[in-house]
Amino acid sequence: MSTPYPFTAIVGQDDLRLGLLLNAVSPAVGGVLVRGEKGTAKSTAVRALAALMPEVPVVSGCRFSCDPSAPDPACPDGPHETGPGVSRPARTVELPVGASEDRLVGALDIERALSEGVKAFEPGLLADAHRGILYVDEVNLLHDHLVDLLLDAAAMGASYVEREGVSVRHAARFLLVGTMNPEEGELRPQLLDRFGLTVEVAASRDTDQRVEVVRRRLAYDDDPEGFAARWAREEAALRERIAAARVLLPRVVLGDGVLRQIAATCAAFEVDGMRADIVMARTATALAAWAGREEVTAEDVRQAALLALPHRRRRNPFDAPGLDEEKLDDTLREAGGEGDSDDGDGDDDGPGGGGGGGGVPPQSGGPDAPDRSARPGDDTPADTPTDTPAGSDGSGSEQRPAPAGGAEQAPVGASEPFRAKMLSVPGLGEGAAGRRSRARTEHGRTTGARRPEGALTKLHLAATVQAAAPHQRARGRSGRGLVVRRDDLRQATREGREGNLVLFVVDASGSMAARQRMGAVKGAVLSLLLDAYQRRDKVGLVTFRGKEAEVALPPTSSVDAAAARLESLPTGGRTPLAAGLLKAHDVLRVERMRDPSRRPLLVVVTDGRATGGPDPVALAARAGRLHAAEGTASVVVDCETGVVRLGLAAQLARELGGSAVTLDELRADSIAGLVKDVTAAGRAA
Repeated sequence: MSTPYPFTAIVGQDDLRLGLLLNAVSPAVGGVLVRGEKGTAKSTAVRALAALMPEVPVVSGCRFSCDPSAPDPACPDGPHETGPGVSRPARTVELPVGASEDRLVGALDIERALSEGVKAFEPGLLADAHRGILYVDEVNLLHDHLVDLLLDAAAMGASYVEREGVSVRHAARFLLVGTMNPEEGELRPQLLDRFGLTVEVAASRDTDQRVEVVRRRLAYDDDPEGFAARWAREEAALRERIAAARVLLPRVVLGDGVLRQIAATCAAFEVDGMRADIVMARTATALAAWAGREEVTAEDVRQAALLALPHRRRRNPFDAPGLDEEKLDDTLREAGGEGDSDDGDGDDDGPGGGGGGGGVPPQSGGPDAPDRSARPGDDTPADTPTDTPAGSDGSGSEQRPAPAGGAEQAPVGASEPFRAKMLSVPGLGEGAAGRRSRARTEHGRTTGARRPEGALTKLHLAATVQAAAPHQRARGRSGRGLVVRRDDLRQATREGREGNLVLFVVDASGSMAARQRMGAVKGAVLSLLLDAYQRRDKVGLVTFRGKEAEVALPPTSSVDAAAARLESLPTGGRTPLAAGLLKAHDVLRVERMRDPSRRPLLVVVTDGRATGGPDPVALAARAGRLHAAEGTASVVVDCETGVVRLGLAAQLARELGGSAVTLDELRADSIAGLVKDVTAAGRAA
């Protein structure tokens, strides 16, 4: 086994270390979600924490790590007699992104269960993680149904496996740690809420600190054991402090005054439900125990709010996480708390950092604070021209293409987003689980049965019995039980919904440049992006203007990155519509090779005009037919306005083999707001 990097050797990242240590002191806090850019020691810190956890006494030979002093009466390996047991180090179990449901919760031998009535159960990762740490790297990329199972087990302290009336239950209490890079997509708000704490991490901008990070890492890589030995004393001291805090925790008093502050804070920040109040109370108690105090102070409440509330404040994926600290201080003061920010022993920077009330998360200011002046992926220069050409006030000149080389306009803000009509890809796919188009999935309504190609995961009981019934006499059946063979088993085929790749091709040319009009267009695209987030899609953004098209955002799961690029999108110049469609074709070609099961949906946002070069309209039509020939589902959002309409967007939709909708028809609450499938390429529009 390789020597882990010492926890106490991690440079900086006080909030990350504090969040992990508080959960080590009180697992009831509910785990921690670590958000941050790549290369910020997220995984290193989680793996290093296991070495600080106290050893775990277990029943000898029990696959479910039962406590010998109080064994689980429902343990599948039980019943167990109470006794001394054996001790082993606490485990860190990693859940890979591509794990199956059976790998997570365990698998039941359906064949033996049906034929012998035996609960032959193979434990999963939840059983391995019992009384240890369950680490989920890139938790935002994990399938939703696996996240649901994971968080349900964490909340109930038990895992249930039920297959066709046969059920197994075992204890599953663990410290849950998830890490994620927000640029790769967000978790759903209801799943965010299930993590007790969240911390934001970013690489230090301090030169000396960065030098020290590199120096220590190189020393560790050269001699892991020797490097760990040099930090053994600090590791031992921190391990003793965790143990002492665990002993002190039951004696910590949570007074009525601080409890009122907790309730007032959650109410002031309008968090949903009561989970935030409970998590804050547990976190504040753990902070007091960590500082060696038997009473919770106002500073503990403040620090608990900074750790427990930011991720519960998000109302949509475009909201930046964070907390208004001035409002927090005012709320604590008004709630009657007389505690000062220097209360208690908050200046104790014991081993591992974050002593007392702990370090304040880098929500603002400081050399380690992430730069929030721009959203992820927003590389728009600060000196973007802001001059607005005359005649772009939406008075009718907007219908005429801007002259070649026309002045570039500053980015226009988006209008208020709305609930968009659902657009779906026709047919039946087999892509990643989502909420947009029909697909064969592991979860959903049962539509039939087939022979299992690998391990049986979803039994179709009626089909299995039907397959086994004709052979009962030949198999010598003599009792009431059914004689079932492996060949009789049938896998249920199910239909649910998949996520798609929604590629936006947005016209940013002069013909779209009227400020009021472009604001409405951006609002429509923003609405579709929000819909894509809710339906678990990947999104990409291609824009065209002037003489060329560009990939403003390669396909990603981060819709807020797409929203940031859209927000900074300038307009002006000619309309190279064909270039935009050809660039989209290149993007989709690469994505088909990278992820062939994820079906694309092309959304072209334009008024249909094409300028520049010889016969630009015919060239755009040929580019559209290229998409149609490959069966790409498409929809054209017609942005043409005014009394006189040329109908060019509808003509483009026919060339694409798709359909056209106006901005008004895109609203789900409009007269035409019924669910509408995108016409498949090759079919009549």
